[in-house]
Amino acid sequence: MESQILYALAESRKSVWELLEASHHPLKDFVEAVNRLYERGYIGSDGETLFLTEEGRRQINPRCVEFKSWVCGRCRGKRVLMDGRFREVLEEFREIVKGRPAPTIDFFQGYMHERDVVERVALMHYYGDVAGKDFILVGDDDLLSVALALTRLPSRILVLDIDRRLGDFIGKVNKDHGFEIEFREYDVSDPLPEDLVESFDVFSSEPLETLSGLRAFVSRGVSCLREGGVGYFGLTTIEASRRKWRSIQRALIAMNCVITDIIRGFSTYPMNYGTINYELFVQKFKFPVKPNPGIDWYKSALIRFEVVGKPKPVIDWRKKIRIQYVDLEEDLTYPGLYEKP
Repeated sequence: MESQILYALAESRKSVWELLEASHHPLKDFVEAVNRLYERGYIGSDGETLFLTEEGRRQINPRCVEFKSWVCGRCRGKRVLMDGRFREVLEEFREIVKGRPAPTIDFFQGYMHERDVVERVALMHYYGDVAGKDFILVGDDDLLSVALALTRLPSRILVLDIDRRLGDFIGKVNKDHGFEIEFREYDVSDPLPEDLVESFDVFSSEPLETLSGLRAFVSRGVSCLREGGVGYFGLTTIEASRRKWRSIQRALIAMNCVITDIIRGFSTYPMNYGTINYELFVQKFKFPVKPNPGIDWYKSALIRFEVVGKPKPVIDWRKKIRIQYVDLEEDLTYPGLYEKP
């Protein structure tokens, strides 16, 4: 990680936010690495950007800077491009979600950019996972349900979410646009309603990234899938350590699921919503950091999996479970950890 930071700065001066955008490591580790490099005198700060010192330049092989590689700018590394009616869906979606409820820390909310939501639908469509399918969404801050409904392709869309405000908003959208999105107020720590078990073709979620939260959201979703069903969920490297990635991969295998795709950086999230600021962690740097000018550094990988045969959820759908909502050892973004500046 330290080498990646040094080589990034060897190309040009960069802000903390630019370095963070290119990072593939947990935020806590990134902050610690930057602070170590700063304290050793390998990097310096001019108040806006970080740069390599002479001592820092001695730590790198200058030939490495001659080799260039980057993510495709057209698809932004997503492997899918929107065309046809998807362009209209994106414009309609952007207009509809302007009235969405503001995120609240009570439910650890935040939503991805609108384009990323519609591109998820486009990827689902590419794999044949939209037309004529019954969808179950476990949590829907991103309003994927609305983007799906705008295509008029799914047979059924049901949203399970703890936030009653979201249900009220979806109800209004249904009335205004003639949709039939179903909503049930639901906490993933509670047992699943029996009528949902093995009743859907496609599951999607952006789960909590504590270990118990990950297992709960994904297992509840798998419980709802029919034999041969498909699941999509997001997972970051910002808040989820390699240990968590390994654990959820093992859980998927135990549930008779196989991962077909992992597309890193598929979804991006703004981190300051006015009502919630997830960027207070800058207080942990050893030097002053200016506010984020709008760089989307918080990214989530999109994971797609298929059920091979009959699903075998790792958590019994009949049982109430306990969920840890914040990982105090790994998470630096939770605003409750800091005093507001």
